[in-house]
Amino acid sequence: MNGGGEAAEPHARKKFVVAKVEEIAPGTSRCVDAGGRKIALFNIDGRFFALADKCPHEAGPLSKGAMVGLSLADVPGDYRLERSGEFVRCPWHGWEFEIATGQSYCDPVGTRARSYDAKVEPGAALAKGPYVAETFPVSVEEDYVVIEI
Repeated sequence: MNGGGEAAEPHARKKFVVAKVEEIAPGTSRCVDAGGRKIALFNIDGRFFALADKCPHEAGPLSKGAMVGLSLADVPGDYRLERSGEFVRCPWHGWEFEIATGQSYCDPVGTRARSYDAKVEPGAALAKGPYVAETFPVSVEEDYVVIEI
């Protein structure tokens, strides 16, 4: 609440165009820049997810980590792999994080990779770019061109 008793407006979130869909094949990742932040962008079967490209353990680049599955065992020595490609293993020390949420499987209570929303949007609205030249109304009055500023 602000001083007038009204609810404050939520902080506006900025959008950053970081890649074309075809640049990141399913089952791969890439480091992208979003407003000066390094973000690890992952494609899991055509769904895109984004994590801070910094492992919370010791800052290893998650975008360079292997996309792996979850190893499970009901009894010792009887392992099976599930959710193939839905986890990233830090290339420095092997800590694993669920790509969709950033959840750590090495320290699930105290450690999580920061996650960001990633979505695919149509290019027509985004391809115009962030720069727009300033325009002014122009009219012809008798024999003169007039620009309004």
